[in-house]
Amino acid sequence: MNLELSEEQVAAKALARDFTEREVIPNAAAWDRAESVDRAIVKKLGAVGFLGLTIGEQYGGSGGDHLAYCLVTEELGRGDSSVRGIVSVSLGLVAKSIAHWGSEEQKRAWLPRLTSGEAVGCFGLTEPGVGSDAANLATRAVRDGDSYVLTGSKMFITNGTWADVVLLFARTGGPGHRGVSAFLVPTDLPGLTRREIHGKLGLRGQATAELVLDGVRIPAGAMLGPEGRGFSVAMSALAKGRMSVAAGCVGIAQACLDAAVGYAGEREQFGAPIAGRQLVQELLADIAVDVDAARMLTWRVADLIDRGLPFATESSVAKLFASEAAVRCANNALQVFGGYGYIDEYPAGKLLRDARVMTLYEGTTQIHKLLIGRALTGVSAF
Repeated sequence: MNLELSEEQVAAKALARDFTEREVIPNAAAWDRAESVDRAIVKKLGAVGFLGLTIGEQYGGSGGDHLAYCLVTEELGRGDSSVRGIVSVSLGLVAKSIAHWGSEEQKRAWLPRLTSGEAVGCFGLTEPGVGSDAANLATRAVRDGDSYVLTGSKMFITNGTWADVVLLFARTGGPGHRGVSAFLVPTDLPGLTRREIHGKLGLRGQATAELVLDGVRIPAGAMLGPEGRGFSVAMSALAKGRMSVAAGCVGIAQACLDAAVGYAGEREQFGAPIAGRQLVQELLADIAVDVDAARMLTWRVADLIDRGLPFATESSVAKLFASEAAVRCANNALQVFGGYGYIDEYPAGKLLRDARVMTLYEGTTQIHKLLIGRALTGVSAF
């Protein structure tokens, strides 16, 4: 086992670190307060190649392996998880799904635009009444000649109000996962309306939306993958997407460590910096161990993907551990900051708010425990 990064991976990490220090961190607090990231960041992400990682150059991508993708995602998450989410969804869930499942026509139509930042994608799976039980979607796609007519709604859709295309999942057949198909739906079609969701606890700068489809007509050629295979499209996307979330959680945890160590060295109590207090060092040590453990679990997933080996269970392990670790790290960092951690002049509060949602989306902590338990026992629990 060799954990040394290649020259290409070191370069990707350095580029992402420089980008984050220059374009993200100076703006993160203001974006959080305004509940809006500056949309100009999308073109900047595209210009440095971050929206094209792992996508072939023939489609406008920047290539690279999945570990490089994790390194970039971690750095963006360290700066602002709202920015990390733009990449994780538009590239990780949408562009990668098109690259894997799409026809040549679909790849040529969408991938160059998505990888450059000219277009943004969103992932339309969750519904107002359907979250973890993704096989029971209510949104319907009814065949009408050479078209499908879409009716239904989607909730908590990252990039929802920014997106130019929705990778949308709808029921084309009977109940259960075999009745679900996937579609690439342009957002400028009549009948599609979007409402941005404000007042979120964390990821406040991220454009999160509700989508409503009222008789939206799309050509049959907009279907991604075979009819009735939409659930497979969604699950394959989420298996890799969970790695991206885990990497983002490593970034949050690293930001907690950096902030807490820095503050502990500056803050004096009882005549000396608090960094010299045993119980403060315990808090810092706990953060550091969680950072390393989460990072290694995430890198393992990337390595398995790049070697073409099964990775779904390992992805659940990484996402479960890293998301819960990010919450622990943020809590510990806030404790180091004391009362100052409770005001948004300092980063600890935002890090805690952003970390908390990581245990909810792309599979809750409880769902991942069930997935891991099923892999261990061969028994599906409820």
